[in-house]
Amino acid sequence: MIITIDGPAGSGKSTAARKLAAALEIPYLDTGAMYRAIALKALNTGTPLDDPDALTELARDTRIELDCGPTHVRVMMDGHDVSEAIRSMHVSEHTSAVARVPGVRQVLVEKQRTIGRQLKSLVTEGRDQGSVVFPDADVKFVLDASDMKRAERRYHELLADGEEQVTFDEVLENIRQRDDNDRRQWAPLLAPGRSIRIDTTHMTIHEVVERLLEEVRNRQAAEAKVLSAKS
Repeated sequence: MIITIDGPAGSGKSTAARKLAAALEIPYLDTGAMYRAIALKALNTGTPLDDPDALTELARDTRIELDCGPTHVRVMMDGHDVSEAIRSMHVSEHTSAVARVPGVRQVLVEKQRTIGRQLKSLVTEGRDQGSVVFPDADVKFVLDASDMKRAERRYHELLADGEEQVTFDEVLENIRQRDDNDRRQWAPLLAPGRSIRIDTTHMTIHEVVERLLEEVRNRQAAEAKVLSAKS
């Protein structure tokens, strides 16, 4: 079973995806980590972020390996563990510039599909998983929340990770800029019948995961009923 969770930054999709994967005992794929890895390498190598061809070539030449456990994803880039480095505010500020390059997206979408074929069952989250990468996914979710709530969540995550110099206003501005750049990627999923949309603004992560589990189990039960009827 392939389950996709799309939506904007700070909507809770990464934490929810990890916890849902753990509950279902299947791998979790953090696709945003792949774009962050390319952004980190571009910053480290001085690759111009306004040069689509250079960024695409960089993506082609970068070896990204993900250890997709049910509760974690370790990210290896060219043989180095960058799991922590890609989460900095500095990388966050530049990831959208990388992610909106069509050539980069094409390279990483193919990598994501390859992982999907290898794993067969997984929970994957990002901004275009249900619309582009896995359009035939078994269950598709879109998580959303108010920009203030999403900025609050991200701000506290950064503080917990030791990013003490960052301000809430900087995080909020980053969230809003990313929304402007990224919203079109999950917008197709908002059409009636394309996905299950959940507003997490006033929900705890436990409530979100329980809702996701309920929807997945409903789908599993419906499929089992169809198979039973055929037999």
